[in-house]
Amino acid sequence: MSDSKERLKQAAKILEQPSDYKVCEGCGSIVTLRTFHCPSCHGYRFDETAERVIAQAQMLAKRKANSVLSSDMA
Repeated sequence: MSDSKERLKQAAKILEQPSDYKVCEGCGSIVTLRTFHCPSCHGYRFDETAERVIAQAQMLAKRKANSVLSSDMA
């Protein structure tokens, strides 16, 4: 499956249950509610509002994937 199709599929899953996810305030990654530290940037501040999760999922689904390294946060 192409990267863009996989991103759309993942976004659809998140949009079905946005209350199960939160957005990392450090890098914008979407993670599950049970996540304590962001796996991408090791941040610990999150926005759990459904509106933010929905907006972030829609935005991420439309753009090319890029990774954030912990060294980018230093």
